[in-house]
Amino acid sequence: MKKFDLLKGLVAPLDRENVDTDAIIPKQFLKSIHKTGFGQNLFDEWRYLDPGFPGKDPASRKPNPDFVLNHPRYLGASILLARKNFGCGSSREHAPWALDQYGFRALIAPSFADIFFNNSFKNGLLPIVLPEAQVARLFDEVAAFPGYTLTVDLQAQLVIKADGESLPFDIQPFRKYCLVNGLDDIGLTLRHAQDIKAFEAQRLASKPWLARSMLS
Repeated sequence: MKKFDLLKGLVAPLDRENVDTDAIIPKQFLKSIHKTGFGQNLFDEWRYLDPGFPGKDPASRKPNPDFVLNHPRYLGASILLARKNFGCGSSREHAPWALDQYGFRALIAPSFADIFFNNSFKNGLLPIVLPEAQVARLFDEVAAFPGYTLTVDLQAQLVIKADGESLPFDIQPFRKYCLVNGLDDIGLTLRHAQDIKAFEAQRLASKPWLARSMLS
């Protein structure tokens, strides 16, 4: 998992409430369990005017000119600004995969659905909860200023605006530790690889019949 410390990025505004995971990555793209190839189908039914399916070449499709991520001014955005209850609906982990593979590293909204919120941390995305009034103000500023950027300082737990104003946010210490160090669940376990090997060696030495039972 990629480490997250300091991010300065272009902001893309998705001005919709209750964006569910089927909108983030539609169900027809869930056939793969590999964590690759989902970014091109992020918000597929909103980004394109023609139906999408796995394996279809994005270059052959018809982009929706009215969808925000198709606007040239938001090309390369790494921070997604959203409204309340982002990520509601089914618990598919493909949703944070798609957001990450599109290029987003941080999400800002007044609230997130619980399962999506947890899945985001597990996949290296930082979901930031800010008060609704602050989020509404950010939407106004993004609309008013092309090229609008924010800096996310995870160590200091601050969203820093171009004018220097800082917006503090909360994060659980353990989640912060995992993001700063780039540790997902597997990475956390592998920190103890030598202890695990030592335990298994000691267990087999004291109970050698386990080896025979495992091979039978």
